Amino acid sequence: MFKSGVGFLALFGFGWWLLGTSPWGGRTRPVLIGVGGVVTVGLMPAARRFLPAPAGGRSRPTVRRWFDRVNALQWLLSVAVVLLCRHLGVPLLLPPLVAVVVGPHFLPLAVVFEQPRPRVPAALSIAAGAVGATVRLTGGPDEGVRRAVGLTFALSLWGRGDLDGHGDAIHPRPGPGGAPRA
Repeated sequence: MFKSGVGFLALFGFGWWLLGTSPWGGRTRPVLIGVGGVVTVGLMPAARRFLPAPAGGRSRPTVRRWFDRVNALQWLLSVAVVLLCRHLGVPLLLPPLVAVVVGPHFLPLAVVFEQPRPRVPAALSIAAGAVGATVRLTGGPDEGVRRAVGLTFALSLWGRGDLDGHGDAIHPRPGPGGAPRA
């Protein structure tokens, strides 16, 4: 279910979706939460069905070591952002700044996993964070910050999972015995 990280992308996407949909109330919010849940759960079996098995390339210990280093740095920077926003009394800058910190961590992972696709959520999350920070710093509404950052980042993470899940449409993998898949 967590093949190529799609499960993690789906779950983190759901968290950002919850932030992005938080300005809506009434009957709309539960519907949006349900939509997010369906997308999250739907990406996981799609990844299992459509994604190829891990290929050769870098040795697994090397990949794991770099993956751990990149993610540890990303988490440390995220904690620093939380502490800084708390100290400065600007909690609404937290989502945009975390998006700006999390986005670049996809760039070295693209190299480690030899997949160019993580560049898309990297660029989109940085852009979402920049837009959210701009909205906040120019006196825009809190809801605008949450929508700009949460929805954009959620869709980019889910899109990353969806792109991986359907990337085989361009270069289909052979089925059992080398036969083409239907």
